[in-house]
Amino acid sequence: MSMDVLFLALLQRVGIIVASAFVLLLITPMHRLGFGFLSQPNRIVTTVLFGALGILGTYAADPVLDSYANLRAMSVITAGLFGGPIVGTGAAFIASTHRILIDVGGFSAIPCALATLMEGALAGWLSTRLTDRLSWREALLLALAGESVHMLLVLVMSKPFDKALALVELIALPMILINAIGAALFIKAISTAYEYGDRRDSFRAKELLDIANQTVSHLRSGLNRKSAEATARIILAHLPVAAVALTDASRVLAHVGVGSDHHETGKPLLTRATRTVVAKGKAMYVDTTQGIGCYLKGCPLSQAIIVPLEKGGKVVGSLKLYGDREHRLDRFHVALVRGLGRLFSTQVELEDIQINAQLLSQAEIRRLQAQINPHFLFNSLNTIASFTRSQPEKARELILDLASYMRKNLDNARSWVLLDDELAQVAAYLAIEEARFGERLRARVISDPAFGQWPVPPLTIQPLVENAVKHGLQPLEEGGEVIIKICRDGRELSVSISDSGVGMQPGRAEKMLVGNDGNGSEGIGLCNVHARLRTLFGPNYGLRIDSALGKGTTATFRIPPSWAG
Repeated sequence: MSMDVLFLALLQRVGIIVASAFVLLLITPMHRLGFGFLSQPNRIVTTVLFGALGILGTYAADPVLDSYANLRAMSVITAGLFGGPIVGTGAAFIASTHRILIDVGGFSAIPCALATLMEGALAGWLSTRLTDRLSWREALLLALAGESVHMLLVLVMSKPFDKALALVELIALPMILINAIGAALFIKAISTAYEYGDRRDSFRAKELLDIANQTVSHLRSGLNRKSAEATARIILAHLPVAAVALTDASRVLAHVGVGSDHHETGKPLLTRATRTVVAKGKAMYVDTTQGIGCYLKGCPLSQAIIVPLEKGGKVVGSLKLYGDREHRLDRFHVALVRGLGRLFSTQVELEDIQINAQLLSQAEIRRLQAQINPHFLFNSLNTIASFTRSQPEKARELILDLASYMRKNLDNARSWVLLDDELAQVAAYLAIEEARFGERLRARVISDPAFGQWPVPPLTIQPLVENAVKHGLQPLEEGGEVIIKICRDGRELSVSISDSGVGMQPGRAEKMLVGNDGNGSEGIGLCNVHARLRTLFGPNYGLRIDSALGKGTTATFRIPPSWAG
């Protein structure tokens, strides 16, 4: 065999090995194995795979002078750089052992096997020193050096020397160059497969996040026809599928896309596959019309991925993606719909949490009303009585203010009110208190009328104003001023209630917010409002109290936009 023929044979086999490995990486989860950070099972699989490729490389060309011109080096070097020392050495051991076994007693078997073992182990060791484990440059250089040493071992260890020299003169240049090129191409193919896998995973994550972002507002109200149809249309707009459907445990809540003429909303579950998923609580993938089990002959839907939707450990419905001749479902869709199923199940669970939070908030409002009404009503009636003879018209106005206050107070069991309504409640309260304290109490409201339609939790501002009047200004002989300031803070509404009263000692406000002040009546308004804000909006919300002795107190809180919608 001439050197030209040997070059051509080795190049052809390089193409076959690299192309096969590249396809294998694309169609299997191999790209997830990692760069040297392999679990024990994956390490074994990777070692065997590259060992097998090393064996295949032994047969890269026809036997030459009772030996083999081979491509083992490109496989074992790649194994070491990809999988680390154990994989590199293991793959090299498999390939070198095979080399000895197929040529027992062969004059070049031992040096060839030793060279292969050395190259795999060296590549594995080098991978622990490299920042980029899959570097084609290092693979190229290592193969050039390794195969050069390989040729030297053949010359030194093979007998007779004349035969070894003739062999090296024929195979040295093709093997050194082609193994180096092959190792570089192999590493580049793996890197490309990883990049493709990363891009595919990134696209999948982006699609999942986009769908989640658009569906969360609908599913917040629970799994019903309206939320199901909106969710199905969003998914269909994002994914190349034939149809999307959501069901509860017994009926179709929404079906958009192909087949909507007979998969009708409100009808009982039509397909056998869906009934099976709901009954067993396990996801299902079917790729035939018969497997879907639609009652209508000629139904165009030929594939389906169905996942259960759970709530409290119980299956409450299902999410389905359908495929047809034009829209084929693959592993991407399977992974995506599983992720969506878990996400939607969480959203359905959160519905109960939201309802419980609203009930808790309403219970706190009732508790606050029970504390406020008796004291305020008693003081208000005393104030009105003092005006009945001297200023009957003023008494009449105060009675109307009290009636307005009480009416709104009784109506405040709702989960939210408009800011205008809350401020009207405050105005009624202040009108009575100003009549009671006279010139000792001054109050101002600073707010843009445009904020009037902003939804706010009821009884959030009035208790803070009452706290400022009762505990901030009342102890002062000269009284003081309360300022209610409402403004925008980014996209949120900021509300602050400031007084020029006696203030508090450092640390006392924090104790009052958690109900640990030791004075049950004085801190109940602050504690209640703080707890309700955190329950409704999260731990980053709640009251912030700034106070200093003799300098007054300011209570501030924020309300996110459209939270009640």
